[in-house]
Amino acid sequence: MARPVDRAEAEAMTSGAASRLRRLQGHLGASEASEDTGTGLQLPATQGSGMEPPSSPLTTHVLDTTSGLPARGLSLSLSRLEGQGQQWMELRKSYTNTEGRYPGLLEPGQMKGGTYKLFFDTEGYWKQGQESFYPYVEVVFTITNETQRFHMPLLLSPWSYTTYRGS
Repeated sequence: MARPVDRAEAEAMTSGAASRLRRLQGHLGASEASEDTGTGLQLPATQGSGMEPPSSPLTTHVLDTTSGLPARGLSLSLSRLEGQGQQWMELRKSYTNTEGRYPGLLEPGQMKGGTYKLFFDTEGYWKQGQESFYPYVEVVFTITNETQRFHMPLLLSPWSYTTYRGS
C-alpha cells in the first residue's frame, strides 16, 4: 500500500517534473543563436525548427543514452579518402550544438561520391571523470549517390555505441 505524500514532498515532485518538462521542451524547441558550452566553445547555431537545414546533404545527431539528453559540445571531424595514396583529408572539424546535432557537415555542392569518415572524440566528451571503454568512435561510410541526403545518428554511452544511416 502506498504511503501518503506530505505537502513538501508533493511540491518537490512537482518542481522536479516541471524541471524535466522544461528541459524536454528546450530540447524539442530550438534556439536561433549559438550557445557557449561553458568551455569557451561556440556551438553551431540551431535552426528554428530543431531540424537540419533542408539544403545540407550530410548531418549527424549524437544522443547520450546514459542521460537521455543530446551530447552537446562533442568534438567531431569529417574526412574523405582522397588521392592516389588514399589519404584521409579533413573537410571539417567542429562540435555538436546544444541539441547534439551538427546540421551541416557538407555544404550543398560539396558532396561527391567516395569514402568518408566521421570521427567523434568520446574521450573528450566523457572528460568529467566518467570512465569509458571507447576513447573515440570512427564511422566510415561510402557515398555512391551524390544527390541523396545522409544522416548519421550516434547513440552513445561509456560502454557502447550504435550508429545507422538515418533519413
